[in-house]
Amino acid sequence: MVGATRGFSRYSASGAVGPAGTLAPPGAGVSPVTHTTLLEVIRGLAGSTTETVERGKTIFFPGDPAEKVYLLRRGAVRLSRVYESGEEITVALLRENSLFGVLSLLTGQRSDRFYHAIAFTRVEMVTAPATSVRRAIEADASVGLLMLQGLSSRILQTETMIETLTHRDMSSRLVSFLLVLCRDFGVPSNEGITIDLRLSHQAIAEAIGSTRVTITRLLGDLRNAGLVQIDRKKITVFDPLALAKRFS
Repeated sequence: MVGATRGFSRYSASGAVGPAGTLAPPGAGVSPVTHTTLLEVIRGLAGSTTETVERGKTIFFPGDPAEKVYLLRRGAVRLSRVYESGEEITVALLRENSLFGVLSLLTGQRSDRFYHAIAFTRVEMVTAPATSVRRAIEADASVGLLMLQGLSSRILQTETMIETLTHRDMSSRLVSFLLVLCRDFGVPSNEGITIDLRLSHQAIAEAIGSTRVTITRLLGDLRNAGLVQIDRKKITVFDPLALAKRFS
């Protein structure tokens, strides 16, 4: 259920893409090598820093200059699009080791942010100036491959979130969202899968385009049906398959 990729790493000249989001130096598979990770790449760049953002705080707004690339180390980040009508739609909920802000490298150094990035929980991130990342990519193509790997993962998360929001029935939308959270943030226990996030009803409502009152009612229905348990804002899904089948 839990699919977090552990580690990203420092680049080496002419590395090839290795397993688990790492880069293997030339000759990988011929002799033992030390894999490199994107975390080490970003930490090793000029101007890199570690930042902490409290829950509910904005990391960047749409239209902000794209000056940094971010690697999420702890917590969850919500990416959303804000439309002219004022409606805000969640496009991804990022988990640990997710890379974001990298689109600026593809669209040009001076491009603006496309998304609103919010700390869905308290988060810890490693950041690096976009100029430093761009120089690293120009100096070593293997760094670019690793960045594309991280971007591909982010795109998959966006596609999953869009599928969740296509449900017109809010009950089905909530169930789909809970199943995504089980997959990306779930911790197996004797009782089932506990979502390792402290989620208020308001936060869930904002993520899936609902209201706090509606989410409170729907979660109550799931609890009464014996499908979930809620303790101190942590949700445990007793049987994800049973939950999916009931609302498929």
